[in-house]
Amino acid sequence: MVDHDERKGGGKALERHRSPSEMSAGEYIRTRFSTLKPPMLGAPNPIKLLRMLSGKQWLFFLVGFLAWSWDAFDFFTVSLTVEQLSEQFGKTTTDITWGITLVLMFRSVGSIIFGLAADRYGRKWPFVVNNMLFVVLELGTGFCNTYKQFLACRALFGVAMGGLYGNAAATALEDCPEEARGLLSGMLQQGYAFGYLLATAFARGLVDTTSHGWRPLFWFGACPPVLIIIFRLALPETDAFRLREMVREEQGNIGKTFITEGKVALKKHWLILIYLVMFMAGFNFMSHGSQDLYPTLLKNQFNFSANAVTITQIVANLGAMTGGTVVGYCSQIFGRRFSIIFISIVGGALLYPYTFTSSKSIIAAAFFEQFCVQGAWGVIPIHLMELSPGAFRTFVVGTSYQLGNLASSASSTIESTIGASFPLPSKTVSGKTVKRYNYGLVMCIFLGCVYAYVILLTFVGPEYLKRSFTVEDDRDVDLIANQEVIERAKKRNVAGAGAGAGGTRDSSDTEKAVPKTTEAV
Repeated sequence: MVDHDERKGGGKALERHRSPSEMSAGEYIRTRFSTLKPPMLGAPNPIKLLRMLSGKQWLFFLVGFLAWSWDAFDFFTVSLTVEQLSEQFGKTTTDITWGITLVLMFRSVGSIIFGLAADRYGRKWPFVVNNMLFVVLELGTGFCNTYKQFLACRALFGVAMGGLYGNAAATALEDCPEEARGLLSGMLQQGYAFGYLLATAFARGLVDTTSHGWRPLFWFGACPPVLIIIFRLALPETDAFRLREMVREEQGNIGKTFITEGKVALKKHWLILIYLVMFMAGFNFMSHGSQDLYPTLLKNQFNFSANAVTITQIVANLGAMTGGTVVGYCSQIFGRRFSIIFISIVGGALLYPYTFTSSKSIIAAAFFEQFCVQGAWGVIPIHLMELSPGAFRTFVVGTSYQLGNLASSASSTIESTIGASFPLPSKTVSGKTVKRYNYGLVMCIFLGCVYAYVILLTFVGPEYLKRSFTVEDDRDVDLIANQEVIERAKKRNVAGAGAGAGGTRDSSDTEKAVPKTTEAV
């Protein structure tokens, strides 16, 4: 269902598909089948795609990737030191895991605060403040002496962690060439798995290797964000945001224009906002449901040693990093929805070996299952950005992700609670009787339901493959500013770049930053 929107100043038509709000319910349902057909856009050489990025675009991607990776590192510092923290504060393991739960609960608060700040004031300074909080709170956690201090630090850390994802995605992907978006999206998302691997490695080297016990891991975790802050301070604003800000300036009142954009976005896109939260809830259930209780399954049900569990987890994360990159790249060829649905079907087919193989050959199943789980996730950063209203891209991406995370935070609790209804013969470890449960059966059924949910939500949802991120191609702006205002802003942007404003751009960079591209459902 293609129509054409003629831009007065563009000289040619912008081909696009209509949004769900512009169709009847019956018409939209019919297009869910026709638009699922892979567009088969070609399979460009990945190396050539990466070479398309300019030096500045690579720096934007790198700083976003590093921040997201270290965000994950700081999150997993608690998960990897639960036993030590429990002994330090005289609390049970369940009490300590409240520190993890609080992080998940408060991430939504951070995504709202920092998402709105990034969409209003720019990607740069909210990003810097966000990482400054990482430094203070991770360092503070390392100096906690009471359980209440620990919980307070982790709750505030949740605010900081929640604020980063949307901004990191916008910083890394907003200015990148359209053809390379899928590949870069997959690479960016796997910063989370990369951060987990780093946390695992440094925990082995820093925890209980000095007289300070668990604390050095947290102290070390506070250091790299300082370098990330310096890195970001050396870079300008993204080109896409700079042009949008100049359009707001041409309107005469930046704050008022921002509020007007919010009203337009809420009025036109409220349905997609609800959809994205439900969509991301499914993805987070898929991720947490396949990962959080898995070490317990290996150790409790299959009697794996601690080293065998660690090796299996490392291999699984390598599969996750590979899958995210590969499927993210393929989504540029086959489409976002088709790629997610296809890899989810494959992941569902692999659930039996992933949860029922009791020998060490389960390592292969773990690699390929996480390849599928994180393969689907590799499409998410760019898919969310393409679906989000342009003026509130950071807010929508971050908040939908974090609200979905909040909804799925009880995944491991649900699985372990149901698992207690399927006991296995007990075993004796160091003279103690340990109860065993059939967690594999529970995880298999649970993840089967989650995969079905994700496939259904993906099928009924929209897709804007190849959507332009520039303000001149944002149809919401037509309700706020006319084409003449946009053209004046573009001229100011080019003039400012030519005079050295923003650091490293010239007029040719600006022209590259505002290409004419299609919006495809």
